[in-house]
Amino acid sequence: MAALAASAAFAQAVIVAPYAPPPPRVEVMPAPRAGYVWDQGHWHWRQGRYVWIPGHWQVVRVGYHWVPGHWAARGPAWRWVPGHWA
Repeated sequence: MAALAASAAFAQAVIVAPYAPPPPRVEVMPAPRAGYVWDQGHWHWRQGRYVWIPGHWQVVRVGYHWVPGHWAARGPAWRWVPGHWA
């Protein structure tokens, strides 16, 4: 039962939009912070439209690197691929 609960905790909703997101906004990255990596802002599909999510800091995970989220074309639609540690 614990394994089921743990896997459910990591489940993420699949986000699909009917058309491409607008170009990314230009963000000025704050000065680097020790122990953190900057996760750039991105467009998020919410309630039938794109909304901008500003960039933010992610706490570094030793031995991993941050892969930013991105939109990927899937036929006529666009699917959000969340950022993750690899």
